[in-house]
Amino acid sequence: MLQTENIYLFLLILPTVSFLYASVGHGGASGYLALMALFSFAPETMKPTALLLNLFVAGISFYYYYKEGFFNKKLFTSFAVASIPLAFLGGTIEVDASVYKKILAVLLIFAILKMLNVFGKEGNTIKPVKLWQALVFGGIIGFFSGLIGIGGGIILSPVILLLHWGKMKEAAAVSALFIWVNSASGLIGQISSGIILEKDAFILVAIALIGGFLGGYYGSKKLNNNSLRYILAFVLIIACAKLFFT
Repeated sequence: MLQTENIYLFLLILPTVSFLYASVGHGGASGYLALMALFSFAPETMKPTALLLNLFVAGISFYYYYKEGFFNKKLFTSFAVASIPLAFLGGTIEVDASVYKKILAVLLIFAILKMLNVFGKEGNTIKPVKLWQALVFGGIIGFFSGLIGIGGGIILSPVILLLHWGKMKEAAAVSALFIWVNSASGLIGQISSGIILEKDAFILVAIALIGGFLGGYYGSKKLNNNSLRYILAFVLIIACAKLFFT
């Protein structure tokens, strides 16, 4: 994995991606996958590597948001009940490389919109989520999380805000733990189906943690760095285009 062309540039960008995602309560899998696609990583290494990175970065992000008192246990549980088993199921399924790239490209659109703050506005009134709604959304997001190698927070967080089920930092805290459990479940599903983690992936974890620690800390306090968000959104757009047309 570390023999990839321009690997040093990749390693330079990686902690920036983890910083920005952790600052909004996400693990960053969609960003890691976009980067790996841009640097032509082998598709079979992308999913497990992204989920492994998610486990560490989302875990750190959750810790900081939880510490600040933003975690809503009931909201998290209602989504996680269906997402965890379906993330495992998605992780066991092998997807054709061309199909995988197209699905990932579609999911990256959510990441782009999130980084551009399209979903960044809070509602004035918070509505309770109905159980059937949480099970449906949680299950669908969980399945695609395991299938593609993301944690699902990049989809869940906008859904919570758009449907007024929580405030922004509350959505970030719930999404961070949602990402963690789905990433763990999806990774276990992949390993059970015979996929092996490369040792190089743990080197990437160590580098991503640098950005994750800083992003989780500053994001849970107060952080508004629009310039970096726009740069990341631009990178994601390029990756999205590459996935669609290659």
